[in-house]
Amino acid sequence: MKSPYITDLQEIRRRAREHVERGPVTDQYRADRATVLRLLDEALATEVVCALRYRRHYHVAMGIHARPIAAEFLEHATEEEQHAERIAERIVQLGGQPDYNPAGLLSRSHSEYTEGTTLLETVREDLVAERIAIESYTEIIRYLGEDDPTTRRLMEEILAKEEEHAEDLVTILGALAREPQRAA
Repeated sequence: MKSPYITDLQEIRRRAREHVERGPVTDQYRADRATVLRLLDEALATEVVCALRYRRHYHVAMGIHARPIAAEFLEHATEEEQHAERIAERIVQLGGQPDYNPAGLLSRSHSEYTEGTTLLETVREDLVAERIAIESYTEIIRYLGEDDPTTRRLMEEILAKEEEHAEDLVTILGALAREPQRAA
């Protein structure tokens, strides 16, 4: 049998005053905070690496179809940067510090930094990276379950955008597969 929503409002008020320095992390937070912070740090690194890769692809895209594809790369880069910002904000809310140290970004990132030699290859590698993010973030969401609903919702929102990116790239890939390629 489920307990009532609020069993004792006075008790909730009392607990809210305890450990006030923890900010939003109350005694009701059930996740392993250290693990969640590690997962978020890995997701942050993944988003930064993806944003950098997309930025490069935006600048070097060449070929007859490059202009609209480059615009898509720029849009994806911007969205990946927004994801990184949101993840960094959540890390701070949970009492951590976002790790932007360039020396460790690639080792923490779930996706790789690949450049591609043709526009077709570049799009394909970006699609691979999106698929890695989709699978990784799905696992993070499952891990979080009901133990950290705020982080879970954040990751669900980011996952939805990564799925949209993958869909965009599949469409581009299909169009490019039918056309001759020049170097990226």
